[in-house]
Amino acid sequence: MNKEALTKLMQPKSIAVVGASAQPGKIGYTVIENLLKGGYKGKIYPINPTATTILNLPVYPSVNDVHESIDLAVVTVPVQFVTQVAEECGKKGIQALSVITSGFSEVGRRDLEDELLAITRRYGMCVLGPNIVGTLSNSDELNASFAPFLPFVGKATLITQSGALLIAMDAITYTRKVGFDKMISIGNMADVDFADLITWLDTDENTSCICLYIEGLKDGRKFIEACRKTQKPIIALKAGVSEHGAAAAASHTGSLAGAVKVYGAAFQQAGVVQASDLNNLFDRTLALSLQPPLRGEKLLVITNGGGVGVLATDSAERFGIPMHFAPEDVQVELKKHMPAYGSAKNPVDLTGMAGNDWYYESVKFAYAHPWTDGLVVLYCETAISNPLEIAQAVKKAIDETHIKNRPVVVSMVGGTRCDQAMQWLVENGIPAYGPPDQAMNAMAALREYNNIRNILSQPSTTCDPEGTKIAREVIARVRADGRIAMTEIEAKQIFTAYGLPVAPTNLATTEDKAVELAKVVGFPVVMKVVSPDIIHKSDAGGVKINIKSDAAVREAYQTILVNCKKYKADANIHGVAVQEMAPWGTEVIVGSVNDPTFGPTVMFGLGGIFVEVLKDVTFRVAPVNLKQVEKMLTEIRSAPILGGVRGELPRDRAALAELICRYASMVYDLSDEIAETDANPVLVYEEGKGLKVVDARIILKRK
Repeated sequence: MNKEALTKLMQPKSIAVVGASAQPGKIGYTVIENLLKGGYKGKIYPINPTATTILNLPVYPSVNDVHESIDLAVVTVPVQFVTQVAEECGKKGIQALSVITSGFSEVGRRDLEDELLAITRRYGMCVLGPNIVGTLSNSDELNASFAPFLPFVGKATLITQSGALLIAMDAITYTRKVGFDKMISIGNMADVDFADLITWLDTDENTSCICLYIEGLKDGRKFIEACRKTQKPIIALKAGVSEHGAAAAASHTGSLAGAVKVYGAAFQQAGVVQASDLNNLFDRTLALSLQPPLRGEKLLVITNGGGVGVLATDSAERFGIPMHFAPEDVQVELKKHMPAYGSAKNPVDLTGMAGNDWYYESVKFAYAHPWTDGLVVLYCETAISNPLEIAQAVKKAIDETHIKNRPVVVSMVGGTRCDQAMQWLVENGIPAYGPPDQAMNAMAALREYNNIRNILSQPSTTCDPEGTKIAREVIARVRADGRIAMTEIEAKQIFTAYGLPVAPTNLATTEDKAVELAKVVGFPVVMKVVSPDIIHKSDAGGVKINIKSDAAVREAYQTILVNCKKYKADANIHGVAVQEMAPWGTEVIVGSVNDPTFGPTVMFGLGGIFVEVLKDVTFRVAPVNLKQVEKMLTEIRSAPILGGVRGELPRDRAALAELICRYASMVYDLSDEIAETDANPVLVYEEGKGLKVVDARIILKRK
């Protein structure tokens, strides 16, 4: 994306409103009215072939009749004229279009959108939209939209796919007192997308936090890369997280991969903090736009009420923030600013007797103490204190420490006076909330931002190119056979090429060969059908375990063939696999799907035959690094099993983490070929004793 063109889109020195109207209520009128009301200092050129003046501005028949240069054209003409306007703007040398007009891909007219894009690319223009509300910027006094007014002044910037939501959030900024510098409606994203705007905003001195409302992404990897590179916090609310594609999936992983899981993983890997709902988006945006991240684990809570202190502590646990008692020297000092029946442990309860001085002294000491990484100040309205004076005492205490790298948030529970005090705090750079759980959630956002950014610092795992070469040779043979479903033996050949520890498996096409292989492997053995047409072998009765003799091998061979022919009469059965009976271990699954938005992903979870019932899995976008995988191992509900329970020793999590890293490298390297994969089960042994991939499945893409 051309940065110069984007700058003209976001900070235009002159604007043509194409489709300007003299009739109040029309969008072409409203845009000009809003530009004037917002105080826009640049040149405004209304374009209309029939009008002469609009809101006392001279009107031009077309952009070609304007002799001066134009940075931005805001297009409001009916959809059938948009491409003609784009052509005229291109010839005029206009570099940026903001297309408010709807009626494109959102109603099925992809052809019109493609035609618009072809014209603008020919002239090197950038296009915002179509189907948007427009752009708003306080620092530029720019309201190039049909939203009624500029937002409450602040340092955040909102990018949203929903135009109606932008208008609503614009109004909410005043009731919630959450400030934004810019609001951008992105619409259909025919050209300019989230990633382009994030990259541009990273250098915008008036934006301290980037806030996103996302319904869908066209290029997930471009989005991740842009977010990773930015130095500013990004928070996102993802709408439309219903599962997709599960019905057509051939692997366990495919059936478990839903948008909510993959988007959540992608946000983590992009360094993006998530919001749970619209209110939460505002709460977290306020904190991220005003405060530094929480870089440590020592959070101190100061309160004048035991009840709100307990509520805050409960919320901290719910949001994953560890709480620790303050060290003895901190407690000794804090006890000087409370009655004898107060508590200095953490939460620090100054009691309802606390006034301005106690808050001031306690906050100043605690915030400056090296033990403290972050501070949450709680206040319950009382008859003996004034909320605004308490707020001012807190602000004064923070300022006098001259510390800039520790976050502080405030909760004030009370009536109108508390509302006024909280507004004063926000206007002076300290996030303030009503209920203590909102304040603690805001602090959790600052902690999450710090933690996910730290995880991004480690490089992803890569594997030997020779492994990729071997894997592609196997894939070529399968393709030559006209198949997309690999046999287990073929899948294990690819796994082996990437250094995954698989259970040795060989193909028998006769009973005698099966007996011979079993003797080589050593009893007991496992026998499984080998057929590209039977994906789930257990369902077909195609698996026999714990086979301990020659006779049992022969019986198993025949039984497997009979069962599988009953299950699928036309199945192409290559034979029966004979493999070692691996020792018992904790069963997990590692798998992958090629997500339509983010490409190859890797999954980890509790394994075995009930994986689709339990759905105890987590995802990441491939490739991954070791820190990301270590976090994956803690995210499933059954994570304590890996740590050892009921007398069991801890499992070999280091070996498991390495396996997942290699697996992710494999599916990333082969993403042009592989659609879905499973390693299920993977048997994980005691710490230091490794693991074994018992079964393997790979489904190729259709070409």
